Amino acid sequence: MNPVTLLPFIVLIGAMFLMTRSAKKKQAAAAQMRNEMQPGTGVRTIGGMYATVKELHDDTVVLEVAPGVHAIYAKNAIGAVLDDAEYNRIVHGDGDDIDGAIVPDDASSLTEAADADAPVEADADEDSSADAKIDLGKKADADEAEPKDVKADEKADGEADAK
Repeated sequence: MNPVTLLPFIVLIGAMFLMTRSAKKKQAAAAQMRNEMQPGTGVRTIGGMYATVKELHDDTVVLEVAPGVHAIYAKNAIGAVLDDAEYNRIVHGDGDDIDGAIVPDDASSLTEAADADAPVEADADEDSSADAKIDLGKKADADEAEPKDVKADEKADGEADAK
């Protein structure tokens, strides 16, 4: 058999070997992380819930999800073991430093500053298009107009029946 025909199969087997090897490494690292948990450690579950470890068993772990509220989870449901600083920052909001400007709840202060910077024109008309109010109500003459009977006009031509 020609070695050139075997080359795609060899490459495919090599790629499969490398993929399974990296997956096994990730599983081993996750298992080691779960085995290093201790009571009092902050964790994040694979569902995204943050909790504190209360008790450890062989395949399960008891988590305190709120003060006085305990839940039993499988060890495989623990997505990440967090250090104390990160857990307190996420759950309790400790150490949140706001470096940027604080955005107000309403935008009025943002528009007032823009209006103060704009030049004031002395000859500005009060009824300019920007300040004019638009009447969205019905016109009085539209109410008085008689509705037109469209079907009667169409049938008079004789073309309304043919489609």
